[in-house]
Amino acid sequence: MRSLILLLPLALVGCMKVSDLADGAEYHLRDAGILDHGSTERMASRRLQQDSFIYIAQGHFVPPGHGYPRPNVVAEEAFKGFVEYFPMVRRARAPLGLEEAMGQARAAGAHYLLYSRFAFVDDRIGRVEEWEDQQALDRLGIDRSVIQLMLIETNTRFLVDTARIRSRGGFLTFYDAKPEDLIGPPLHDYARSLLGVGR
Repeated sequence: MRSLILLLPLALVGCMKVSDLADGAEYHLRDAGILDHGSTERMASRRLQQDSFIYIAQGHFVPPGHGYPRPNVVAEEAFKGFVEYFPMVRRARAPLGLEEAMGQARAAGAHYLLYSRFAFVDDRIGRVEEWEDQQALDRLGIDRSVIQLMLIETNTRFLVDTARIRSRGGFLTFYDAKPEDLIGPPLHDYARSLLGVGR
C-alpha cells in the first residue's frame, strides 16, 4: 500500500507533458518572487480581430517613485509585444498628450488607440554602481513598476478596455535590471489576451 502511494505522484507526472511541467515550475517561481513577475488586471474581456489596426502611444506623465524610465519605453515595449499578434500596428515616436495621440491615430487610419503611461516606478539598488551612488540600505531590493493602459476606439472614442500591469523583479534576476525591463512580457501577454490566445 505504501509503495502505491509513493508511485501515485510519478504516475500523475507521467501523464503531463514536459512543457506543462516547465510552465508550471516557471509560474510558481515567478509567484514566489524568485523570477520576474507581472500581473495584469483588465476591466473588460472584449477581444479584438487580428486585422485590427492599433496605434500605440505613451503619455508625458512622469511616474512618482524612485527612478526615471526612458520617456517612450512603454510604447516601445507594447509595440514589440503587439506586432507579433496584430500585423497592422504603429507607434508614436515620442510621448504625446491624449488628444494629440488620438489625432495621430485617426490620421493613420487606426481602428484603436492604445494609450499608456508609467503610473509608478521604484528602481531599487541592485548593482555596485547604484550602491556607490546612493549608499542607502533601505533602497536595496527588487524593482517594481505599475503601468496603465487605455484601449480606445478611434471612431467613437469608446473606451474598449483599461488595464493595470504590476511588475516586480525576482530575487535571481534583480541584478543589473531596471523597472522598464520588467514590462515587456506582461505587455506581450496583454496582446495575446486581446486576441483570446492562450499560452
